[in-house]
Amino acid sequence: MHHDGMHFFALAGGPKGSRRGLLVLNHEYTDERYLHTGTATMPPLASWTLEMVRKSQNGVSVVEVARDDGVWHVVRSRRNRRITATTSMSVSGPGAGHRLLRTAADPRGATPLGTFNNCAHGYTPWDTYLTCEENFHGYFRLVAGGYDTEHAALNAAYGIGGDRNNWGANDPRFVVTAADPNEPNRHGWVVEIDPFDPDATPVKRTALGRTKHEGAFVHVSRGGRAVVYMGDDEVNQYVYKFVSAGNWKSLRARGQSPLDAGTLYVARFHGDGSGEWMPFVHGSGPLTEANGFADQGDVLVKTRLAAKALGATPMDRPEWTSVDANTGMVYLTLTNNTSSAKVEHPANPRKPNRWGHIVRWTEDANDHTSTAFSWDLFLLAGQGRGSGDGSTVQDDDRFGSPDGLWVDPDGRVWIQTDGTQPDGANDQMLAANPYVDDAAGVPEIRRFFTGVRGCEVTGVVTTPDQRTMFVNIQHPGESVPSTWPHDDGFTTPRPATVVITKDDGGVIGA
Repeated sequence: MHHDGMHFFALAGGPKGSRRGLLVLNHEYTDERYLHTGTATMPPLASWTLEMVRKSQNGVSVVEVARDDGVWHVVRSRRNRRITATTSMSVSGPGAGHRLLRTAADPRGATPLGTFNNCAHGYTPWDTYLTCEENFHGYFRLVAGGYDTEHAALNAAYGIGGDRNNWGANDPRFVVTAADPNEPNRHGWVVEIDPFDPDATPVKRTALGRTKHEGAFVHVSRGGRAVVYMGDDEVNQYVYKFVSAGNWKSLRARGQSPLDAGTLYVARFHGDGSGEWMPFVHGSGPLTEANGFADQGDVLVKTRLAAKALGATPMDRPEWTSVDANTGMVYLTLTNNTSSAKVEHPANPRKPNRWGHIVRWTEDANDHTSTAFSWDLFLLAGQGRGSGDGSTVQDDDRFGSPDGLWVDPDGRVWIQTDGTQPDGANDQMLAANPYVDDAAGVPEIRRFFTGVRGCEVTGVVTTPDQRTMFVNIQHPGESVPSTWPHDDGFTTPRPATVVITKDDGGVIGA
């Protein structure tokens, strides 16, 4: 339920690779009404069962798909699998075995169970999938009282508590107590999955930090170092990047993961259009034992607290990141921020920011391992230039709440929306041409399609030949009545993956 980030892994080289592959997709959350009853009626808490909880504990799907006679279909395959909140995992990096990841059920802190609330994603040049744990905090039932200062601060920083889907009623792992407080710390990570091997154990890569991850876009820099860009999707949170310690091929040849050996950084945007990346290194600057960071594992489990201590720039809900491989430009969507606690900054220029915007930057000397960058505002979303809301988009292509983002191989910037739209319109998907400005000096933008009622448009990828595009339609009918896709006799609204091709068989967006 509720498909989100997604990637297509070809199962062959050449033209065959665009006709058969593995579609790997996240499932962000579930709508308990539709999941259990098929209606808009929420089951009463007293009726909740462990079976219902297990059904709700979505994570990631790996699905083999093929195109025959011009039609895409699901293939029954041993590669097909679900990765859920109960799937066995391993931990790597500084967090492996750390005291803050140890629980009564796993006293070594090495074998956490599961991944859930998986939002955006990433993929690596060594053909693995990165799923990102976002709003993990709300699935736990937090029993009040007795927490030490350290755990109280962690629970507050990540907003632990709420038991939003009643998991705690039947799964004791989601009941947090002062006597066994660390289960939430085992979530909020980037998880690496080998989509080709159904027996492979997913790995939580703790060197990439613990946040409410929106995505993990991997770009290969000069010298073959892997650079991972990430946003923390909450108001006044931060933007991160991880830089591997060396050439990714060399690291793997030596038996090391490029996602374990390296340095995590957080961004500070300056008002003059410059910026800097500040490293998470234990013992450096404020990241000391005296300030509550006992070791590097502490720094990473407490990523949000460390970023604040370093003086990172609070942003307007940092969402997806992507890199234009042709220019090296990095793009970041900032969905919105109407919080009274919004921090005003030139990189977040509107208060309140109801409509959101997109920031982009170039790393110093176009070297993605650099610790300095130059940024500008790509666009300010909203009702259009004539509306007075500060937006820079054309009146005819107005939109709000940019969320999903992907720069395709030709440099088109695909923008997907989730949230308040001008004039009450449905969420939508647009394409921007960053190489062509209109008369007002703003990149050319065109609406590609509008979504169905009450949905979010999210997750986008094409086959290697760019002639088939996959897009996810999430939570149709969430806020307004809908029966979509209503093509098989059922009227319960359901998320789905949509397949788009051109009638002439050409490149999508050309």
